[in-house]
Amino acid sequence: MRQRRKGIFPTFFLSGFECSTFLWKEEGRRDLCEETRHRAHADEDYRFLRTLGIAVAREGIPWPMVDKGGGVYDFSCIDPFLEAQRRHNIQPIWDLCHYGYPEDADPFDDAFAARFAAYAEAAARYVIARGHHGPPFFTPTNEPTFFGYMAGEGGWAAPFGKNRETRRRLTLAMAGADIAGVKAIRAVAPEARMVHIDPLIWVVPPRDRPDLADAAWRESYDDAYLAWDAIGGLRYPELGGSLEILDLIGFNNYSFGQMEYREGGPHAALEPGDDRIRPLCDLIEEGWRKYRRPCIVAETSGLEGGRPDWLNDVVGECLAAVNRGVDLHGICLFPAVDMPDWHTGEWLHNGIADLERLPDGSLMRVPFAPYVEALHGWQRRLNRVTALDDDPFDAAVELDDIVHAAAELRPAADIDWS
Repeated sequence: MRQRRKGIFPTFFLSGFECSTFLWKEEGRRDLCEETRHRAHADEDYRFLRTLGIAVAREGIPWPMVDKGGGVYDFSCIDPFLEAQRRHNIQPIWDLCHYGYPEDADPFDDAFAARFAAYAEAAARYVIARGHHGPPFFTPTNEPTFFGYMAGEGGWAAPFGKNRETRRRLTLAMAGADIAGVKAIRAVAPEARMVHIDPLIWVVPPRDRPDLADAAWRESYDDAYLAWDAIGGLRYPELGGSLEILDLIGFNNYSFGQMEYREGGPHAALEPGDDRIRPLCDLIEEGWRKYRRPCIVAETSGLEGGRPDWLNDVVGECLAAVNRGVDLHGICLFPAVDMPDWHTGEWLHNGIADLERLPDGSLMRVPFAPYVEALHGWQRRLNRVTALDDDPFDAAVELDDIVHAAAELRPAADIDWS
């Protein structure tokens, strides 16, 4: 009898919480967990995931807040998360650097990677000693390629770079630190799994500027894959990367990830219906075939009332990718609770639950019912649970269920998913 294929995670749908800690423009240090009150609502937020049938969540450790310098760390700020994860049986994927690093650290300094590695080892020891289920999962540096763009060329966050060369240097500095961090973690936890996450993007030249086709291609196929290539050892071998270090790949997908090239940036998001949009299925397949590592969609969400339709489109595209042989292990609906627009501070209404500010200033979690219903519909269709039992870790996802549903539904990849 053929052995059934087991997935990596206990549930096919994952979620997570916005946890950026960047130094942001003139505002200084920001803590998105505080802005969403996630730390104060940790038990409620993780209980919510349990009711949704989601047993895996991306969660952050705020490096700038826990690293006191000189090898001294205070991880007590994540204790509410650890307690809630144990209580509600949620497996975390720990982000160790979500765009933020200590103010006395310099990503371009030779000592940066070693400092990050020491912190990564200490963080791993702390969460593993207090964790409830293995193996542990980590995202050492979140979106190092996008971080290079937004903080190395866009100047949104520290180190406030403003050119392509700083962008490249920052991405490679973060990739080097990431590799050092993986090695440090696996020295104390060889079984640890890594999820390396960056956006899937597609950039096209303006219709009246065919001379920009090469620049657009470079954004899509050179710049977009820079960190994955470096961490995977395909480029810059002096950094010490390998496919084993790359491990799992996380593809982030948002509608604004398909863009028309702009000299000097930022690029302009393609409008719905633009015939230059590519099917998400194609982008996933291209990314997966380059590395042939297990993968997930690590972030995706629609906005406001479009969230259910977005979920339906993304799941259809993912199942179409499965039919092409892509080794897909999950879809992360991110965030679980709403988050503010980084630039304006307005709520995005992209979470599974919205946030409503009460007169006393607290933030009430309000599940967006149509989104929840769409999620439960897909869970039933894929033979997945719609709420967690007392032991969601007794069996991993049966990937044959996903493959069977994909083959039966035969969704067509198309450009009408935005």
